[in-house]
Amino acid sequence: MNLNLLTLAAAAVSNTQTNLLPETAVVKLDPGLLGKFEEATGLPREVALWIVSGLIALAILVIGYLGAGIARNMVRRLMAKRHIDETIGDFAGNLAHAAVMTFVVITALGQLGIDTKTFAAVIAAAGLAIGLALQGGLSNFASGFLIIVFRPFRKGDTVTAAGIEGVVEEVQVFSTSLHTADNKKIIVPNSSIMGGVIINYTANPTRRIDLQMSVGAGQDLAKAHEALLRLTRADSRVLENPAIEVVNVKLIDGGTLIELHAWCKTGDFGGISSALVAKAPAAFAEAGIRGPDKSVIFVERK
Repeated sequence: MNLNLLTLAAAAVSNTQTNLLPETAVVKLDPGLLGKFEEATGLPREVALWIVSGLIALAILVIGYLGAGIARNMVRRLMAKRHIDETIGDFAGNLAHAAVMTFVVITALGQLGIDTKTFAAVIAAAGLAIGLALQGGLSNFASGFLIIVFRPFRKGDTVTAAGIEGVVEEVQVFSTSLHTADNKKIIVPNSSIMGGVIINYTANPTRRIDLQMSVGAGQDLAKAHEALLRLTRADSRVLENPAIEVVNVKLIDGGTLIELHAWCKTGDFGGISSALVAKAPAAFAEAGIRGPDKSVIFVERK
């Protein structure tokens, strides 16, 4: 019985010239088969119409949602095949998904008999309120577009954006996903990113390590310099060019603050910095260099 009802409901859909639904309906219904569906269900014609059209609208939404996902993946694959940056590919794919879903929703509303032109007119009439409500969303969309155009960072870069440090996972239409060192996923509005300072730690292939140490008053600064140079040169990951250097920064209470400058590949920055901080006190002790009463070690934070 149920199978027969479904068959009649499906058969009621055809491309005849008779339209039992409003003109906005995309799929037309055959009146003869619809009558049989009414008889089989015992429902009034108006109710039967809405049931069938509702099922069609639901089918449009489901198929459209699947189609939007396919469109997004196709755009991403096309971008990847053309060797276009993955960040741009993800953004374009999400944009294609949003465009298809917008069309699908409008089509489904039309199938239900909702006049989308009137719907748009209502939105236009309430433009001020809607504009205020969507102001943040439009700003985020525009900022996302600017991120794609000017590319201050790419997928996989380590950045500080909107005061948050993490690895860029994805630039979406309205927001950007960052993965932090403590395994958190943070969604940052694009407008917050473009409205503030962006620090990209991995934009360049090399970085400079700045290590500061304090030397006690009366100590031989030349020996302190040499101890740091010897320690740094022992690490094969440190680049020879630009040359390693140690400079005197300023006088401090009870001594002098000196600073080591050493260059390395960006990927080695964290490991080398950590190793130097761990080994520098022992290198000073071996050279007979004492610090002030309260020795201080500074290293640039990642």
